[in-house]
This record gives sequence, structure tokens and C-alpha cells, in this order.
Amino acid sequence: MATLKITKKHHKRLNNPFPSTPTSLPVIHGSLFFNSRTLPSRQIYSFGKDFQLAWHSDNGGCISIYHQSQPTRPLWSTMPGQPFVSAALAETEVEESRGSFVVKDGLVHLVCNHQSIQEIKVINQFDDFSEGEDLVFPSGYFPEDHNQFPLLLITGWIFSGTKKNKSFPKSGLNENIPLEAKGPSTCARYWVLFDQKCNDQIGFQVKLGHPNFELRQKASPNTLGRYRGFRRRLRPFRRRKFWWCWSFAKRRGFVISSSEEEIEEMKAKESQEFNRVWFTYSSEGNERFYGFGEQFSHMDFKGKRVPIFVQEQGIGRGDQPITFAANLISYRAGGDWTTTYAPSPFYMTSKMRSIYLEGYDYSIFDLTRDDGVQIQIHGNSVQGRILHGNSPCELIECFTESVGRPPQLPEWIISGAIVGMQGGTEMVRHIWNELKTYNVPISAFWLQDWVGQRKTMIGSQLWWNWEVDTTRYLGWQQLLKDLSARQIKVMTYCNPCLALTDEKPNRRRNLFEEAKNLDILVKDKHGEPYMVPNTAFDVGMLDLTHPAATTWFKQILQEMVDDGVRGWMADFGENLPVDATLYSGEDPISAHNRYPELWAQINREFVEEWQSNHAGKEKEDPEEALVFFMRAGFRDSPKWGMLFWEGDQMVSWQTNDGIKSAVVGLLSSGISGYAFNHSDIGGYCAVNLPFIKYQRSEELLLRWMELNAFTTVFRTHEGNKPSCNRQFYSNDRTLSHFARFAKVYKAWKFYRIQLIKEASQRGLPVCRHLFLHYPDDEHVHSLTYQQFLIGSEILVVPVLDKGKNEVKAYFPVGDSCSWQHIWSGERFIKQGREVKVEAPIGYPAVFVKDGSTVGQTFLKKLRDLEIL
Repeated sequence: MATLKITKKHHKRLNNPFPSTPTSLPVIHGSLFFNSRTLPSRQIYSFGKDFQLAWHSDNGGCISIYHQSQPTRPLWSTMPGQPFVSAALAETEVEESRGSFVVKDGLVHLVCNHQSIQEIKVINQFDDFSEGEDLVFPSGYFPEDHNQFPLLLITGWIFSGTKKNKSFPKSGLNENIPLEAKGPSTCARYWVLFDQKCNDQIGFQVKLGHPNFELRQKASPNTLGRYRGFRRRLRPFRRRKFWWCWSFAKRRGFVISSSEEEIEEMKAKESQEFNRVWFTYSSEGNERFYGFGEQFSHMDFKGKRVPIFVQEQGIGRGDQPITFAANLISYRAGGDWTTTYAPSPFYMTSKMRSIYLEGYDYSIFDLTRDDGVQIQIHGNSVQGRILHGNSPCELIECFTESVGRPPQLPEWIISGAIVGMQGGTEMVRHIWNELKTYNVPISAFWLQDWVGQRKTMIGSQLWWNWEVDTTRYLGWQQLLKDLSARQIKVMTYCNPCLALTDEKPNRRRNLFEEAKNLDILVKDKHGEPYMVPNTAFDVGMLDLTHPAATTWFKQILQEMVDDGVRGWMADFGENLPVDATLYSGEDPISAHNRYPELWAQINREFVEEWQSNHAGKEKEDPEEALVFFMRAGFRDSPKWGMLFWEGDQMVSWQTNDGIKSAVVGLLSSGISGYAFNHSDIGGYCAVNLPFIKYQRSEELLLRWMELNAFTTVFRTHEGNKPSCNRQFYSNDRTLSHFARFAKVYKAWKFYRIQLIKEASQRGLPVCRHLFLHYPDDEHVHSLTYQQFLIGSEILVVPVLDKGKNEVKAYFPVGDSCSWQHIWSGERFIKQGREVKVEAPIGYPAVFVKDGSTVGQTFLKKLRDLEIL
């Protein structure tokens, strides 16, 4: 029997600083067979209104799908002679520690790594399938949301080898993963359905029958010549006659001769479903893969295995020595290049191919082969979509048309700096006066310590009890009124967790106890509130599958907004335990990836409900609008989230978890539908230990200000150890620089408004990798953090290395225009080359398209603000 084994690593005091790579099933190899009596050597099948599937039997058989407008460009193709559907039954092992997760493959009971195609059939809307037709479809699996007939169905069998014919070694199993293979072959029916969803999207579904064991080894063919005999021995299923839904009838039994022990073992396994499915198809050696959500280390993932699981990004993520130290102190806390708050099972390629998975099962995209892609799904079925587009922008538009796009941001949040600080009422008023002296354009004060602050092992942390601490913020409502009178909003902080507050001196409500009494917290296996370790304290998590939890938390938000708050950070959402018990009863591993979307949905619903109740007031004051921003996410998060930030980067220059990673996360998330994103100015995570120190330097802070002046939102953060970090208010130089780049940010507000509107309509990000507009320039394909575009009209080449005063700017091939340097006015006409450009502090390398309306308006705004 397949089981789930979960190991908690929360409280280990010392850990391996170099944790081992998780054991995982590698690429599965096998063979493809087909029935030459039912399949012609070549055939084109039309389905929907715009797509075709081509079958040919050359080289062992191959399937390709095309848009009818481009019959020579395949959107998806199988690998000749190789299976595109495989499956297994395996144990799952999960290690968990404080928001970090590792999913492993354990004992493998069986692998069906060979596939046969019995029939490819076009299904028309009013087809009547009689009892005599050889077509079976699982109950409840016929698509309810199909838009355009005909559909296309592929049916057949998947099956394993045996010890005798030595097919198991061909499965490519890792020697470290035990395989339980005792001789009997295994087979199961499969169904693959393609249907057109809209003009440029194909839905695909893969469904498997239960594994069934034939103890006569000759029933597992390993040559095409033996296929027909094998097919005759797999006696047909009985069927029910419903045109919309075919259901299983009981399988007619095989004639077997075996011991009672073997029979009972086979019956036990036959009662289970597969829990691993592989979907395999072709790729090209020079094909680049972009997307996969918010990724911080790479832009192109060809040659890599990309796991899709929401979790903490880690501290260091491979940068040393901090990753070593983080792993030593807390199990796998360092993370690696794969760990991220907001993954997405979506990609697009340099060949303009794009696929995404639906559902929330854990998956791994294996791109290690030059000629193929293999997606491993931890489940018993696969659903997803194949997208058609002729450019990266078209593919993003197609993707976000399905998963959703963000609403337009209110103008107030993009008009000036979001001043992130802490310290209480008097400190806020003091900094406000300082900023007035330097004439800093301010949109809002973001006061995350509005709930009170406490000291823990990692630095300054908040009391997770979502009410204002009136001791720390004496005169809270008057402060908000005074700021509002100057058109400055106040933003706060919350998350879906609640801490024990017995030690908090001035608590008015105990939200943890309230939620516990309402029975709306996530439960453990004993039915008690699941206390989740988080850094130095444990918390209870709201069960967001419980309707009462939604209602209750919206009341918390309402009380916050009633005081005059107009925005908040909706933090966390990535740490749902995978052995939790939920109100909905759903599998917690799948719910884990869905949880950040539910968290975003609750916040978004509250915003929309509040706005509908204040519609009249909004007409009087269009800026009377709410905004929240968050870090955790999954595929559909752009639909629910209003604004994102990239989480907790190190206060460093490093690649995997410093200022460079902030650029990569910005651009990868933009390709994946996260149109509005930004990072903390200066980074967040500082370390002040005797043997290792990471403290925010003044140079890093100034360069991060320059970088973030060209993102959607310009927001500061003091970090987890404010006293160790240089702050925007530290001295005259930092305040002057902050004022200068708040004005630079303000100068392109007119263009930001255009791009935000475009994002809400088309899904295109504000900050863009050059691949989006120059996909034919191969040099652009290899860029990561070096430079990026604002829309299509502004090119930014930030300084991301300590002590550097020049950069290499690359001017892409594709437009007939030249680029103008905003500081010197120099024009760069030649395309396809790198040029060294001076970039001293205060003058980052920024260019506008020569002669463009956007560029000239930006330059004029800079002059008006006395920046030029």
C-alpha cells in the first residue's frame, strides 16, 4: 500500500549544513506500441474549430498538435517511439521544518513505463456510442467546460515489464529508490482527451484506470509483433450508453494461476490508484524555458528539474557562507535555487511553445534531456492547457486570460514612496518631518509594527494579534487623520496566523483564543489546533477552507480599515503543514499549494466588498481605495492578488538571495503573470552573529533605491535587524538619495499608469525581460539580472556589484530605433552589441527609445523635478 511519511525537523539543534539532494524518480524511459489495425500509418484529425492532431507511424509512432493557421509549427509533439503517458505507485516522504519542505519518492511498488495506443477518435457533440463500440471513458471525467466540438480522445493501455524480460531497468529508476518488482506485469487503461477551450488554447486531460495485474508474464509485450496477442488477452470492458459520460463497469477477470498470498497482494494493489503520472513530450536542444512562477536564481531552466511547491525561499539559497550557517542552525533553512514562495506550473519557450498544469498537485518539470520534457505529477490524473501564440507577449496574454489578471492599482500607491518604518507614533512624526525637509514625494507610511513588537532570536518581530498596539502607537487615529490631511495613506501588516499572546502586556483581544473557540484553526491528526513552529514561536493557522474563518477574518480587516488604514501587507501563506486536517477534507499536500490563493482571495473579496459599500465615496474621491500586497502565491494568484513583493532577500550583493536575485524574481514572475511586483529597498534579512555578519551597507542601500525606482512600487523596509542596517533616514546622504530617486520614480508615473492599465487588460508585466520584446535576439535569451525593460520604452541597466561605477549595456536587435542615455543624452545606434557605460552612484544606466513620446515625456518630467 502506498503511504505518506512525514518527518518533522523543527526542533533539531544542529543539522547537516550540506543537506542531501532529495531522492526522486528520474526520467522514465519506455516504449510506445500501437494497433496497426485501428490506426492508419498517417492521419490528420481536426478538433475544435482551430486545431489539428497529426499521427504518423514512422520511427515507432508520433503525435503532433498544430494550430490550423500554422500547420508546420507544432505546439506539442510526442517523442517518436516513446510513451507520452506513464504511471507508478510509490511511497511519498515529506520532511518539514518551519516552512521549508522536501518531497521525496520512497519505495516504488510498480512502474508502468510502456504505452500502447489502441485508438484515436474524434468525438462530435451528438455522437451516440452504442454497446458495440470500443470506447470507454471514466465516470465524471467528460469535460463540463468544453467550448467547441469535436473533441479528440486517445485510448490505450500502459503496462510494465517483468524481471524475465528485464524491462524494469529501462524505466531509469535510481538505485537509491527501492523498487518492488516480483515478476507479475501490470497494466491499466488510460484516456487522453484534447478539447479546444478558446481560439488559442487546448485543454488536455489524462486519466488512468486502476492498475491490474496479469500474472502470466507473456501478457506484457516488449515487441510490436506481440502487441496484437496482448490486446486480445485484455478482454473488453462493459459500457454504459451515455453520450456525455461513460462509466466503468466491472472488469472481466483474467484467468490466472497463483498462490492465495499473491492473489491477495494483487487485489490490495488493484484497489489503489496510481499516485505518480508522467506526461512526456519533445523539446529541442536549443529551446529556452522561461516562467515557473517567481524564480530567483535562473531565467532559463533548460537542463534543470524544477519542483513546483510553495514554501519559504530560504536564507542564502546556495550563496555561501550564509546557506551553510542557516542549514546548520535550522534544518534546510538555507534553501536552494529551487525554493520559492510563489512557483507556478507554467512555462513558455523560445520556440513559442507554452503549457501549464491545472490543479494543485505537487509536480516536477524535468528539462534535463535535450530532446524532451517530462512532467511528473503526484496524483492519479493530469489536467492542463497548451497555448498558442506567436510572441512571448501573446502567450502571456493567452495564459492570463485563463488564470486571471490583477485589477488596476489605485493611483495613490504609485504616486510616491511607500515609507516602511517602525518605532511608534513619535518616530513616525519625526521621520515625516525629515522627509518634508528633503521634499520627498510620499504615497504612504507602511507601519508593520502597528500590532506591537517583540525581540526574538532572529531580531525584531511582531505580535501576531491583529489589533493596534495603543501603547506603541499612542494617538493612532489622530496620526492617521493628520497624514490623510496631507494625502498620505497608512498601510499595516497581517498574515493568516495567530500567536499566543499571554505575555503581551496591553492586549485587548486574544484573537488566537477567539479563533480556537470558533473552531476555525487548522487541526492536527488529533483534532487539536495545529501549532506551527515559526522562527522563535509557534502559531495557529486559519483554516481558509472554512467559511466561518473567511467571515471572521474579514471582520478583523474591517476594524483595521475603519480606523483609516488603506493598505496592508498580507504576509505568509506558504507554510500549511502537509499532514494537517482541513475543514474541507481535501488532501493537505494539494491544499498546501492552494492555500496562498485562498489567502489572496479572502483579502481581495474584502477589498471588493468594501469598495462596493463605498461606491459613492469613491466617486467623490477616486483615491479612497484599498490595496494589499503579498509574497506567497501559485498559478492563479495574479487573479486574486493586487500587488506582490518578493519576500525576504538578504542584505547583500549575492546572486541567489541578494540584490541580483531581486531582479531575477521580478522578471521571472512577470513572465508568469505576476504583473505588479517589487522588492524591499535594501533587502530584509541581516545576520549579526559572532562568526558571520550580513549588514546592509550604505552603498547597497543606495543602489537598491536606484533599482526600485524602476519597479511598480517604491517601498522601503528596515529589515529584521534595523539597528544593524543602514536606513534611508540614517544621514544626509541617504535622505538626499532617497528623495532624488523618489522623484525619479515619480517622473515616469504617467507611463506607469499606462502599463498598469495594460496589465489589467492583457496581463503584461510592468517590468519585463528583454525576451518579451526581442525573442529573436539570441543574446537576450541568456540575460538574467543584467538589465530589463519598463514596458517597451525604457531600458534599465542597474549596478548590482559592490564598488562598480560602470556597467555593460546591451542594445538588442529588433527595433530600428536607437537608445538615448537619460543623463548624458548620448545616443546608441548600433544594435546587437554591448557598450560600457559609466554609472556612478546617483546616475544608474537608464535609456529611453530615441524620439519616443514616452521617452521625451520622461525626460521632461525629470527636468521639471530638477533631476536633470
